[in-house]
Amino acid sequence: MEIFDITLPIHPEMLHWGRKPEVEIVESLANGDASNVTRWRLGTHTGTHVDAPAHFVDGATPVDQLDLHSLVGPALVADLTAVTGDITVADLETAGVAGQRRVLLKTSNSAGPLKEPDRAPSWVGLSPAAAQWLIAQGVELIGIDYLTIESHTRTETWDAHHVLLGAGLIILENADLDAVPPGPYELVCLPAKLVDADGAFTRAILIKRDA
Repeated sequence: MEIFDITLPIHPEMLHWGRKPEVEIVESLANGDASNVTRWRLGTHTGTHVDAPAHFVDGATPVDQLDLHSLVGPALVADLTAVTGDITVADLETAGVAGQRRVLLKTSNSAGPLKEPDRAPSWVGLSPAAAQWLIAQGVELIGIDYLTIESHTRTETWDAHHVLLGAGLIILENADLDAVPPGPYELVCLPAKLVDADGAFTRAILIKRDA
């Protein structure tokens, strides 16, 4: 089988929404301590991460209570690399998303904005209408290859987030899909089990099994 690690490395200079990781050396062999120990200060939405419904809906499911059956299982990497601007319902239909339970949207973000150290002025995001369509299709987890699934034109109203999380969907953001060919895979996405948290950084992989 082939394994694709779609997780971004976490470090203080990484692409981030604005609160970059901070690392403190607590103990070190060089200083005569018994071992090397570091303390990391991270936001829940650092790097490749999961948004739980509690991110936008008070009282909704927090990240530690997400159903593992939604986070692990067959997934489609949908080819949306030709899309500019917002992803529409027609784009999703053309990419074969209908009927899928877990979907990762591979866009031009993977080879472009995701590789830059600073936030881009624009990126490909999901339209609110497309978000509603995903709900009607029974999608349980939707992922994208940038800081947010939201269009750069809607980062004040957060329309797609309200639609998706309000319906209980799980959002995976900052998935690095640059080296992943479109097609079917097995997704393993295990966010840190932070009690009552709105989201969590996660290690996410895609498995392509031999025929």
